[in-house]
Amino acid sequence: MTANNTTTSSKKAVHFGAGNIGRGFVACFLHNSGYEVVFADVNASIIDQLNAQPSYKVIEVGVDGTTESTITNYRAINSKDHEDEVIREIATADVVTCSVGPNILKFIAPVIAKGIDQRSNDLSPIAVIACENAIGATDTLAEFIKAPQNTPPEHVQDMDKRARFANSAIDRIVPAQDPDAGLDVKLEKFYEWVVESGPFKDHGLPSIKGINWVENLEPYIERKLYTVNTGHATAAYHGYNRRKSTVYDALQDRDIQQEVKKALENTANLITEKHGIDEEEQQAYVDKIVRRISNPHLEDAVERVGRAPLRKLSRKERFIGPAAELAEQGKDCTGLLDAAEMAFRFQNVEGDDESKELAMIMENHSAEDVVKQVCGLQPNEKLYPKVVDIVKRVQADSREE
Repeated sequence: MTANNTTTSSKKAVHFGAGNIGRGFVACFLHNSGYEVVFADVNASIIDQLNAQPSYKVIEVGVDGTTESTITNYRAINSKDHEDEVIREIATADVVTCSVGPNILKFIAPVIAKGIDQRSNDLSPIAVIACENAIGATDTLAEFIKAPQNTPPEHVQDMDKRARFANSAIDRIVPAQDPDAGLDVKLEKFYEWVVESGPFKDHGLPSIKGINWVENLEPYIERKLYTVNTGHATAAYHGYNRRKSTVYDALQDRDIQQEVKKALENTANLITEKHGIDEEEQQAYVDKIVRRISNPHLEDAVERVGRAPLRKLSRKERFIGPAAELAEQGKDCTGLLDAAEMAFRFQNVEGDDESKELAMIMENHSAEDVVKQVCGLQPNEKLYPKVVDIVKRVQADSREE
């Protein structure tokens, strides 16, 4: 159940996912904007800790030193054991956010759907914003919420009276935390939270400090995903395959530095032309990203950054997404393909179920089937044969071991 470690607040936000991103980034912004934050999570240990402690710290680390802020005015609900409680909170909240991972959206959708369905039409529509490393994550969540098994079809027709769904792009590096950190979260000082403004035009924007509201989100989300996430994962996968322990260690290796540079040159070529972003501006952005992921104060194990290779090799993700577009245009995507090959070699890594699943798929399927299943590429796409060749090479090396 919940504990009362709150002060009275007229604004309320329900946030799914009480992990490091949820506590350290999203809830911090909501708290600083005057919201009472209600965490919903299935992790009983974190829920109990949150309800036992009236505050926790967010520690921001940068080259110019460290700053701390204290987060208060929150409650926490175990959404597995007390679903009805979460539904009641959503029915009267102003905002619902989540940072649970793209694969978990379908599991939180039924609860959110019930909460929205119980809202009074006299209230302003609740703002639903998914804070995930994925393109169109809120759209994906909205599709699950509006599915017939979660919302009666007749209630979908006028759902915009009760809820508005806005996609977002978040950018902040949150490394692995110290084992004795408790609820405190350490993260980098730099942040970007961009949210599309269109869904709120007739009701006014939610009052959340720090959000950059934009009409067209796609340039921001693709630039972020194809620069920050592509660069970070490229360093991690090349680092793992060269037996480096952290991303920082990997980026001290000149060869790995060149691999990251090559992958980000590929994505910069796509981003600048597709979205009309100035080449010098994009290069400055790339240089800043490389400095950020090289921060020695944010050391992160290559195994942690590389986890979930199946998702990271999927069709709309950081390697295959931009490489497929570049290949269709007849442009260079070799840096991205080299990184994808390293991701395919990220198999049977301790503590990462997807890497074990990837190993099984690679062992039991033809290269062509692997590319269709894992990457979502079809034989008529120009990238398809290039990735098939990579998979064949990785499979052949595995058989020789």
